[in-house]
Amino acid sequence: MLVMEIPENETGVTRLRAAIRDQWSDLSASERAVAQYLVSAPVEQLLFASAQQLGAVSSTSNATVVRALQRLGYAGLPALKRELANDFTSAVAPEVRLKRRIAHVGQDLDTIWTDVFDEAQERIDQARRLTGPDSLKRAVAVLAEAREVLAYGVAASEPGARHLALALGRIGRRARAVSETGFALADQLLALGQGDAVVIFQPGRRLMELSVLMERARSVGAKVVLVTDELGEAYADRVEAVLTAPHTPTGITAESLTGLLVADALLLALATLDEDRAVGSSHQLTALREQLLDPKRHG
Repeated sequence: MLVMEIPENETGVTRLRAAIRDQWSDLSASERAVAQYLVSAPVEQLLFASAQQLGAVSSTSNATVVRALQRLGYAGLPALKRELANDFTSAVAPEVRLKRRIAHVGQDLDTIWTDVFDEAQERIDQARRLTGPDSLKRAVAVLAEAREVLAYGVAASEPGARHLALALGRIGRRARAVSETGFALADQLLALGQGDAVVIFQPGRRLMELSVLMERARSVGAKVVLVTDELGEAYADRVEAVLTAPHTPTGITAESLTGLLVADALLLALATLDEDRAVGSSHQLTALREQLLDPKRHG
């Protein structure tokens, strides 16, 4: 059995060690090789490794790495990285993390290109796997029936909310993006009413604004869809649907990447539900753009 001295504050590593100890007898020989490497490698090294790289260094394969992690109770490699990153980011200053991230990739353009796309693919695969068809169906139904959609996102989550609101307007649906916090958010909540829908983009931090927004929605008869990584369980009883959008454990890829893709899935689903409205609105948008681009019309 694996034995490793782990500092008490490294809770992500501690959980990994406990999971391996509990599941050791159920792991195959190749999965044990993966597990042995996971507990022997430095956390920082695991944060920047792809499943393919972990397969190579453990003399297995990327598929074996994924199977081993799932057997250990993780949704995938991004989920493990997220837990390890919590320890790493709490103990290491942001500028130091940036220096280490730069040191990891160096100036090799092939490595940089590969690392970015590997992490993006891992996040996308996990988002696809963790959001079931029932959750997507409930979310689409909420938006399809909405009088107006309020898309909420702050900081790194703001692009997803703004993209959703803008694109909803382009397919003929009323929507607005909100990114205010604190007292400024109260003004935006006044207009929220019965029959509206709220889509919240927030990966992991339990902001006070989320509770206020959800309570306001409940009190006026609006429904809520949550696009998140870690908050699904915490807010499951307050929302109609939870859609998973894994965030970046390393900062190599944009935080908003998976949230934008979730928004795109919602948008395409809504466009197919009411093709006439979507096509008609698109036609009007094109006509307006042509007017704005025609200098003779306003000469």
